[in-house]
Amino acid sequence: MAIKIEKKITGYSVVTEEDKAKEAAAAAQQEAHEQQAAQKMAQIVQLGEPLSRPEMLVGNTYKIKTPVTEHALYITINDVIMNEGTPQEHRRPFEVFINSKNMEHFQWIVALTRVMSAVFRKGGDVTFLVEELRSVFEPSGGYFKKGGKFIPSLVAEIGEVLEQHFYQIGMLKKPGLDEHQKKLIEEKKAEYLEKHANEPKNEEGFPPGAQLCNKCNTKAAIVMDGCLTCLNCGDSKCG
Repeated sequence: MAIKIEKKITGYSVVTEEDKAKEAAAAAQQEAHEQQAAQKMAQIVQLGEPLSRPEMLVGNTYKIKTPVTEHALYITINDVIMNEGTPQEHRRPFEVFINSKNMEHFQWIVALTRVMSAVFRKGGDVTFLVEELRSVFEPSGGYFKKGGKFIPSLVAEIGEVLEQHFYQIGMLKKPGLDEHQKKLIEEKKAEYLEKHANEPKNEEGFPPGAQLCNKCNTKAAIVMDGCLTCLNCGDSKCG
């Protein structure tokens, strides 16, 4: 088909084989980008609509007493039963409430529990909340629980309770020591206590002068054979 040129020609260029190859490469690259974008979209998990509240929920209430609050806190975590009556039956958290006689922290506690409950109802993996809460540090310093475990803040204490609940309902698996590690810790503990039989011990059986273990945050690290070793989790600076 002939095309009549009615305007004055001011310039021209010739399409070479190299130009055609560049256009083909650009088209292939664009197609590859589109395929990658489609794959990423396919990997996105759609959570859907939030769960609706059943008439009855099951749950646990945990009591915590800390040095930073005059009265104890009662943390109630209610669970919804999913796939009830089937082999896939399991519990997942639905809502959380925190009550106490002490009204000092009432405002932020109500806000925190509402946000946590909203995250629970949205679905998906909610175990990330444990680490988020446990990583909150009180500017004025934390405190030690019974047994010598260091808690950086009251919010972190709530994270500890949440982690305990996740272990109980099976959302998290408790990391445990193998038999060899348990045997080694018991041997180290027995060896140390034998050498220091006349020294006092705390309620957990650890020496009162023990240092804080950076791994398990428990005051159970002692120097043995020139090496700092934790009598609670077995962590050792000497490997």
